[in-house]
Amino acid sequence: MSLTHFDEEGRSRMVDVTEKGETVREAVAEGFIRMEPETLRLLIEGKMAKGRNVFEVARVAAIMAVKQTHTLIPMCHPLQITGVDVYFTPDKENSKVDIQVKVKMAGKTGVEMEALTGVSVAALTIYDMCKAADKAMVIGDIRVMKKTGGKSGTYERSE
Repeated sequence: MSLTHFDEEGRSRMVDVTEKGETVREAVAEGFIRMEPETLRLLIEGKMAKGRNVFEVARVAAIMAVKQTHTLIPMCHPLQITGVDVYFTPDKENSKVDIQVKVKMAGKTGVEMEALTGVSVAALTIYDMCKAADKAMVIGDIRVMKKTGGKSGTYERSE
């Protein structure tokens, strides 16, 4: 396997996707933010000092991040994203919020980086809005769970 973000002389470059065919592309990424049980309770009950509905602010932040991934990651192409879904699942037993971002489009390159960026920014937004109550929150396990489309086909994490 060659690293396609470098030319023969080792110079950075954006991969040329001009000749690639368009396919429907979808990626799903997940991660979590762990916090103290009391912080999670305040979050779920909408009693955070910075706002009642932290999840909706984080959802909008994730969608915005997906659409701006190419401005953050140097070799990402600007994409015509056609759909983004963001899900938050509070897990009281493990004192965390699971975050899932699904990104979809028809194009010449995948949307894994966009989904990963969406999860990351959603978690960071939750941290920002809850840090007054809990500075020890931990963001973790951000990973691609599934991707479809393109020459390499479907990938699903086996865990």
